[in-house]
Amino acid sequence: MVNVSIARRYARALLDVSSEAGRIDAVAEQLSAFADIVAKNPELADVLHNPAYSRSQRAQVVEGVMKLVPQMEAVLANTLRLLVDRNRLSYVPDIARVFRDMADARAGRVRGSVTSAATLSADSLAQLKQTLQKMTQREVILETRVDSSLLGGVSAQVGSILYDGSLRTQLEGMRRELKQH
Repeated sequence: MVNVSIARRYARALLDVSSEAGRIDAVAEQLSAFADIVAKNPELADVLHNPAYSRSQRAQVVEGVMKLVPQMEAVLANTLRLLVDRNRLSYVPDIARVFRDMADARAGRVRGSVTSAATLSADSLAQLKQTLQKMTQREVILETRVDSSLLGGVSAQVGSILYDGSLRTQLEGMRRELKQH
């Protein structure tokens, strides 16, 4: 089990340093890109997490991966080097997630996901985003998914709140209501 308090500590320190430089969003994007590169390459992840590899080998690999992220911020590069030195590279995905959440909270943003039976048009998505922003009083960043099992309608989750207007859920509600009568 990953210790979230360690990830939170590194994320908070990185947030403080990157906010002084006014580069929070750039650092969040680059940190997520770095974590994605490692997550999508099992051999690379093995080198970074396996204690059989030396610290210097891991440092060389991290330096190589950092070159894949365009114009990496110096504060992020230094943080990744520190994680190598302290043998805490396994926390990078959690640090990236916690950092993004902290950066969003600081900027007044909230992330959400929209699931629909078919791909939503740009206009429908924009209207849905605007409605969710009015409801939450915050900027909403949406991730979209298509789930054909919904039959129709839309299900949106923003933060911990689920707005379910899917046809499947409405039919299940009607079925429960009919059973009660």
